[in-house]
Amino acid sequence: MSKADGSSGRHDHHDRWHWASLNEVSFVAGMHLLFWVFRIFGRWPFRLFLYPVLAWYVLTKKVARKASLDYLARVQAYTPVSLGWPGVMKHFAAFAENILDKMLLWGGLFDASKVEYSGQQQMHGQLQTGRGALLICSHLGNLEMCRVLSRRYPEVKLTILVHTKHAQAFNRMLAQLDPGSQMNLLQVTEMTPATAMLLAERIEAGGFVVIAGDRIPVAVQPRVAYANFLGQKAAFPVGPFVMAGILQCPVYLLFSLQMDGRPQVCFEMLRESVRLPRRERDQALQALVAEYAARLEHYTVRAPLQWFNFYDFWHLPYLEETDATP
Repeated sequence: MSKADGSSGRHDHHDRWHWASLNEVSFVAGMHLLFWVFRIFGRWPFRLFLYPVLAWYVLTKKVARKASLDYLARVQAYTPVSLGWPGVMKHFAAFAENILDKMLLWGGLFDASKVEYSGQQQMHGQLQTGRGALLICSHLGNLEMCRVLSRRYPEVKLTILVHTKHAQAFNRMLAQLDPGSQMNLLQVTEMTPATAMLLAERIEAGGFVVIAGDRIPVAVQPRVAYANFLGQKAAFPVGPFVMAGILQCPVYLLFSLQMDGRPQVCFEMLRESVRLPRRERDQALQALVAEYAARLEHYTVRAPLQWFNFYDFWHLPYLEETDATP
């Protein structure tokens, strides 16, 4: 188990390369305009207007462009994708379509009847126990779909842990479409005893706590474990699994993708409960992270253009294993 070097020199790299430092304001502003193009003219005119916006964004956002190029080169070893500029444009186009679908969901314009579910029997069984669970998601596909669809089923109460200060423009836009879009978000920067008690109460009451497992925390010394992902080791947060150990509840994986033109929501049980013995804690966390990374890779290969981490996922300068301390 590792912590990033917290020296001031590396903190500069932290600010420059961490996913949370990416500026989403300009892209969201463009998407807001394109949303109204869709409302007036439909999806194909939306796409015609989309590509000039994408071309400008790809030209001006060097970090995101390089990250997409690197990612596409890696994933091509597992599934055919376009490389170079054509691939990057397709990747960002998928991102824009994903944002549009989020806006349509909250605007009440998305046909939820088309959604296909996998693993829902396990979730129904969990609901019948009267106790909730921890859902570990990712930035693959459209998690917003799960949040909105849960409103169709009042018995599914979601609490989504987020760093909202790093997505303020997008959250404001969703709030304009539907003020209820902010109701089940919980801002969390660290797991305090008070936060743990709150989440435990919600799970005991039958609620589900949702947390992303593929972005390291916004912290000077984030706790991570390394796992193979698309051919190379990458840093993953251990926080979701530490939380699962504290809450002592079932842990599910949650993926939401567009497959063959149809939205799919997939649930998988990871553990009935997570035990982290003191002497073998690091090994247990390493095994959990590796299992999560393997399932994330499985779904990423199925929908490669729906992986939306536009930063250097495999090589963060301030988070080298050689710099890590126990």
